[in-house]
Amino acid sequence: MKATIYHNPKCSTSRQVRDMLREAGAELTVIEYLKTPPSKAELKRLYASAGLTPRQGLRMKEDAARALADAPEEAILDAMAANPILIERPLVETEKGVRLARPKEKVYEIL
Repeated sequence: MKATIYHNPKCSTSRQVRDMLREAGAELTVIEYLKTPPSKAELKRLYASAGLTPRQGLRMKEDAARALADAPEEAILDAMAANPILIERPLVETEKGVRLARPKEKVYEIL
């Protein structure tokens, strides 16, 4: 099974999910999204596949996210593409779908 994780190595949940994927035997592609941010179109696709709105994928712990709480979805996507720290992590994609692995056990839904 192939899996892609949008990963932040400084995030303990992201590291744990990466390790869970490896333990499950996934052929893993790790994208450090702060260094290689997904495009607006890619974010839109990922959230649609996960059944999430961009607002649900917004990392509200970030100060800049609070200003977007009432913003239109397109503005949230624009902000995430421009400032990827606003993307909640980790996002994981397999052939079974996409999950925002929070809590981390949600990743099992697509393994």
